[in-house]
Amino acid sequence: MSEKNRQILLISRPKGEVSPANFRLVEAPIPEIGPGEVLVRNHFLSLDPYMRGRMDDAKSYAASQPLDEVMIGGTAGEVIESRNPEFAVGDRVMGMLGWQLYGKNDGRMIRKADTSRVPLSAYLGAVGMPGVTAWYGLNRIVAPKAGETVVVSAASGAVGSAVGQLAKRKGCRVVGVAGGAQKCAIVADEYGFDACADYKAGQLYPDLRTATPDGIDGYFDNVGGATLDAVLRRMNAFGRIAVCGLISAYDGQPMPLHNFRSVLVNRLRVEGFIVSEHMEVWPEALRELGALVAAGELKYRETIAQGLENAPEAFMGLLKGRNVGKQLVRLVTP
Repeated sequence: MSEKNRQILLISRPKGEVSPANFRLVEAPIPEIGPGEVLVRNHFLSLDPYMRGRMDDAKSYAASQPLDEVMIGGTAGEVIESRNPEFAVGDRVMGMLGWQLYGKNDGRMIRKADTSRVPLSAYLGAVGMPGVTAWYGLNRIVAPKAGETVVVSAASGAVGSAVGQLAKRKGCRVVGVAGGAQKCAIVADEYGFDACADYKAGQLYPDLRTATPDGIDGYFDNVGGATLDAVLRRMNAFGRIAVCGLISAYDGQPMPLHNFRSVLVNRLRVEGFIVSEHMEVWPEALRELGALVAAGELKYRETIAQGLENAPEAFMGLLKGRNVGKQLVRLVTP
C-alpha cells in the first residue's frame, strides 16, 4: 500500500489554553496486521471535551495522554483488511483508534455499526458515547418523573441535546442553557426544549428564574462554573444533579461556587459519573437511541471539520463552544 498513515501526536502539555503548538502532524507507515487483527480506514474522528483533561499530567479518572504518541480519540471507519473471523472487509466499525487515518485492532475494542438506518457519523454522537452519556446521566442519576423540571447546560451540544429530548419524552418541562441566540433557537425550535437561557446575554440567573417558575428538580451539568452556581439557587428539595463535565474550567479558568449551601439545605443528590465505567447499560441505551434516531424521533446536529490537519483547530473551537451539536473531523473526501 503506497499511501502513508497520517497521525497527530500530542507533543507538549498545555499551560492554560490548548494551542496548535501542543500538536504535531506526522506521517508513518500504515500498520501491518497479525493474526486476529483488523486494519481500519477511519472515516470520522470524534472530538470530545474529555480529551482536554487527558492532556494534563494530573491525577484523574483515567491515565494522561502520553507525549509523542497518537492523540486518543473515538473513530468510525471501514475494515479494509482482516485476519479476524468476526470482521469482514467492508464492515463499518467504531473504536478508539485515535487521531490518525489508519488504525489496527485485535477486535476486542471495536464494534460493528449498522449503517442501513443510521449514518456512520451518528455512531460517534447520538448513537455513541455522547448519547449513552446522556441516557445514563438522565435515567440513572437525574431519574426524572413526569411533570418535573429538568435543566441541561451545553444544551445545543451532542450530550445536552440528547438529554433534553429524552427528558421531554418522559413528560418533563425541559430548560436548556446555551451560548448565543442562535444556539438557543436551535435548542427550543429544533430539539423541542420548553425554554433556553442564553448565558452570553449577561442575565443568566434572571432568565433561569423566569424559565423555571416551579424551581428545578433535576440538572444535567456539562459545564460547571457560573451556570452550576445559578442552578443551585433554583434547586428544589431532594433535587438530583448529574455532573457529566466541567468544560468551563478545562482550560484553567476559575470555577465559582457560591451557592453550594443549597446541597445541604435542599438535601440534593450530586453525583459525578464516567460513562465508560457503566458498560452494563450500553446495550440497552444503544438499542433505544438507535431506534429513536432511525425513526427520526431523536434529532441531532453535527459540526464537521474537513481533514486530519484541522483537528487541533476544531478541538480548540469545541472548548470555546464554537460547534453546534457533535464535533467531528471527516478523514475521507466527501
